Amino acid sequence: MLHVRCALFGTPRKEIHLLNRTDRPAPMPGEAEVRYLDGDFRVIRPGAFVRCAVTGAEIPLEELRYWSVDLQEAYASPEAVLQRHAGAYEYKKLYPSPSG
Repeated sequence: MLHVRCALFGTPRKEIHLLNRTDRPAPMPGEAEVRYLDGDFRVIRPGAFVRCAVTGAEIPLEELRYWSVDLQEAYASPEAVLQRHAGAYEYKKLYPSPSG
């Protein structure tokens, strides 16, 4: 918050409160509901974080970098993405689809 004091024509000083560009309201507490899109995501229900689908770790929305559009889930790190996809690959090897 930027405080500016001014005096006009000898009147008592008045304090004006201006918001800086970096002043943002605090995010809503709790888990957000997010729709994951190609290269972007949309917040459906406000919150401060989403959970990693692999580790269960809380990921602050401003740090969210990895997600799956197809599975609609978030990941905390590239390692979590690899772990999720390796698990899906093993599942497909164990249970191949009837079509081939």
